[in-house]
Amino acid sequence: MQLSDFDYQLPEELIAQAPLPERRASRMLLLDPRNEHYSDRQFADIVDLVDAGDLLVFNDTLVIPARLYGKKASGGGVEVMVERVLDDATLLAHIRASKSPKPGTELLLEGAIECVMQRRTGDLFVLRQRQGRWLDLLEQHGHVPLPPYIRRADNVSDRGRYQTVFGSKPGAVAAPTAGLHFDQEILQQLREKGAGLAQVTLHVGAGTFQPVRGDDIDSHVMHAELIDVPRSVCDAIESTRANGKRVIAVGTTVVRSLESAVGSGRLRPFRGESSLFIKPGYNFRVVDALLTNFHLPRSTLLILVSAFAGGGLIRRAYAHAIGQRYRFFSYGDAMFIANRATRGDDAVHS
Repeated sequence: MQLSDFDYQLPEELIAQAPLPERRASRMLLLDPRNEHYSDRQFADIVDLVDAGDLLVFNDTLVIPARLYGKKASGGGVEVMVERVLDDATLLAHIRASKSPKPGTELLLEGAIECVMQRRTGDLFVLRQRQGRWLDLLEQHGHVPLPPYIRRADNVSDRGRYQTVFGSKPGAVAAPTAGLHFDQEILQQLREKGAGLAQVTLHVGAGTFQPVRGDDIDSHVMHAELIDVPRSVCDAIESTRANGKRVIAVGTTVVRSLESAVGSGRLRPFRGESSLFIKPGYNFRVVDALLTNFHLPRSTLLILVSAFAGGGLIRRAYAHAIGQRYRFFSYGDAMFIANRATRGDDAVHS
């Protein structure tokens, strides 16, 4: 398939520039690929759409204040976007500047953080400082790394609203946005209904916003991201499947995490990097249903969702959402794909 198969025209005014006052106030488009049906709902309806015994899997990553502004020693301006914190003193970052800094270049970020560009690795730069822990310095001086389609500066409210209520492990530079709709009350209602809740970790990198280059999607190489799927989640999935219930991924990051953990054919604990690119023709072996937001045209995320629900249904659903004035992207509305298009091989064991 070609990248142009995953394109659509979106009126700019439908790109959500700020969150709604309440997380649960989002709308939700319900899809069922088994009967090619979709309908308009509210996000709070998720409690009614999840059955007792179903397992919802969340991404518990926390977004770090990953954007920094500053200057080179020569005076030239730089913008640093953290990709990954390697250790207390060292991180990988994207750097925007009139001229890329050379190894040994000294940077002063936010007027407070003195660091040195040590070396370049591909499109990324290694920055090192000796003033403390990078995570602490980012928390004190960094900016919330709002996506490029949100055309405003970050503000104080983004510190809370560009996070999920269940996030606990800092390391992401973009939010797992499907989880932004949940509040503590809805999570409690799901527990009371008898649904299981589990958590994996995928630290979303800035590469999630990188465009697919070239029209042949088979030639695209995914950026690598750190994933942790613990034994407890594998056991919960095995139990859910044994009882004939659904494994529901809250977000595409959870899909990639779980499907990476079954890459060898058996679901096992997984901790490390994954560059899994899910595209049409992929055989889903773990995830049965998916809650997700609306994604950018020509993106790997839209390609994944099309593989899950079927490209034709996704195209019609997106056209419907545009016609009904849904809000798009990170701070936008949700889509619940209640069942995947084809079940694939259910013989997944931990």
